[in-house]
Amino acid sequence: MSSPADLSCVTDLRTVVDGLVHEPTQTEGPGVDCTVEEVFEVTTPGRIDFGGGELEAAGVEAHDREFRSPDDEYEWWHLDAGQYLVAFNESLDLPEDRRAVIQPRDALLARGASHPTVHTATLDRLPLSVGGAGLKLKENARISTLIDIE
Repeated sequence: MSSPADLSCVTDLRTVVDGLVHEPTQTEGPGVDCTVEEVFEVTTPGRIDFGGGELEAAGVEAHDREFRSPDDEYEWWHLDAGQYLVAFNESLDLPEDRRAVIQPRDALLARGASHPTVHTATLDRLPLSVGGAGLKLKENARISTLIDIE
């Protein structure tokens, strides 16, 4: 990946995303699909104040995952309805004046889960909302798409 200083005129997301699990699949449509590396539960509250002097991160723990069968290569998270944080396998490093848009994939939305659409220069953890009867989510599942550079 190029250094951020070289990215002032980047228009193709594929040139600024590292850590792709399987590039042909993740880049077959418009944008770049992002895959889930870890799911976290928030265990203690964070803190936000006006000036930022009392800003404190929330406590998180990795959510349990398990193999569906003994022959599986990847594990699954069994998520009940609720709020989680997801971390991605991929990384994005844009200059301060540039942003990419990340949004949930239709496959995630159709199963009653979602995360916010965010304009970002990095791929930080995102909140994941799971509704209804929950969600079974496989390690490395494509859940989001980077669709644009602003």
